[in-house]
Order: sequence, then structure tokens, then C-alpha cells
Amino acid sequence: MAGVIAGAGVDCCLMHMLGEPRTMQEDPRYDDVVSEVKAFLEQRLAYAVAQGISEDRILLDPGIGFGKTVAHNLELLRRLDELVAVGRPVVIGTSRKSFLGKLTGRPDPADRVPGTIATERGRVRARSPDIPRARRRSRP
Repeated sequence: MAGVIAGAGVDCCLMHMLGEPRTMQEDPRYDDVVSEVKAFLEQRLAYAVAQGISEDRILLDPGIGFGKTVAHNLELLRRLDELVAVGRPVVIGTSRKSFLGKLTGRPDPADRVPGTIATERGRVRARSPDIPRARRRSRP
């Protein structure tokens, strides 16, 4: 895949996920979630560049909710600057995720947009499938 991306000269996003989609939420464990996710992303970034993908075409995603507990997700958000320090844009996808529902007591994903907006900060790009609603909520 890296060769195809390099050859096409397109952007790519490298994302962390612990385990596989069907089992990733079964007791995810880390000694230090931020250090481990950062090391993974740094390793994948180095691999992608070695395969010919231009570094300025690479974004990094810590994989909020992908093999992580609520506590892991909050720690990643709290220490996001450590991921930004890698030097590539960081993309976070918190949009309507279940951890926001657990924190806010909002079981309906449609009611989690304010929580999504609250997680956006600094040099981070948020990805959201609900751009019109997010824009309405973020305007004064």
C-alpha cells in the first residue's frame, strides 16, 4: 500500500489501533498509552517515509476509541501535545464516540456533538461526519 500512496503522491493518515476490530475493545492494556501510541506512530511514519511517501503528505491519528478505554482516550487527549511534537499534523476522530456518551450521560450519538467539539484544540485536525451540525454548534 505504501508504494501505491508514494506513487500517487497523495496524502495518507497513519492510525493506531490495538488488536483487531472484532476484539480491540476486549480489555485493552497499556503501560503508558501516550508513549506507546507515539512510538507506534513514529515507527510507522519512518516506515512510510522510507517507502517513498513524502513526509509532508502524512497525518497521524492516535486512534481514539480503537482499542482504548475511556481512561486511555482521555489520557491521549490530555497529552495530545506529545503527539503533536512528532512534527506531523494530528487528526483525532472523537465524533459521537461512545466514550463521550459515557462521560456525558448521553446514550444517543446525535447528542454528543458538543462533546466532540470540546475535544478539538490546538494544532489538531478533527474528523467529523457531521460538519454542518459541528459548524452550527461552534459559532458564537
